Amino acid sequence: MPRIAQPRPPAEPQSAEQKERHRRILRAAGRLGAEHGLDRMQMNDVAREAGVAIATLYRYFPSKTDLFVAVLHAQIDHLHAGKVADPGRGDRAATVADVLVAAGRRMLERPRLAMAMLQSNNTAQLQGGQEHTAANAAFHEVLLTALGATPDPTGEDYRMVRIMEQTWYGILVSVLNGLVDQAQSEADVRLAARLLLGPRYDGTAE
Repeated sequence: MPRIAQPRPPAEPQSAEQKERHRRILRAAGRLGAEHGLDRMQMNDVAREAGVAIATLYRYFPSKTDLFVAVLHAQIDHLHAGKVADPGRGDRAATVADVLVAAGRRMLERPRLAMAMLQSNNTAQLQGGQEHTAANAAFHEVLLTALGATPDPTGEDYRMVRIMEQTWYGILVSVLNGLVDQAQSEADVRLAARLLLGPRYDGTAE
């Protein structure tokens, strides 16, 4: 009886040359994902545009899910590089909202790519993928910094950023599905942050 192939973790680039190939793949996936979305984009086309062998592409990204979650992770790293300042007391909910609004605007510049990343992140979450875990941890770190909860966040802090992340995610999907426009979504994010985070972190409880 033939063996059933088991999912394998993506390889990590080590050398400078490998890291450059890895970056080219992510850039190519971003461009093609923005044009074609998740279902219509082909891995062969990504390899061709990135100038790598298809075997190299699959070594780093065993599936389109792995690839698009890595693109999402790269965008989160870009947010992290922005070095969100520790907010003052009374401004924490607004600072988190600012980060999420900025992230949403960046994603909505390329709606098909945004949907591909979010769909892939959902799939990876169900599969418990390594890249999903790393991307989530990086995003939570960005939000915890914006919340002023670093360097020693509590379990409650983690729960609050998870709830806020899930709220933002649902609002973003509503925009991508045409249920609300971008201005409405940003107002919703700011309202959610004020209601969810303000009472605890800014002392705005009635």
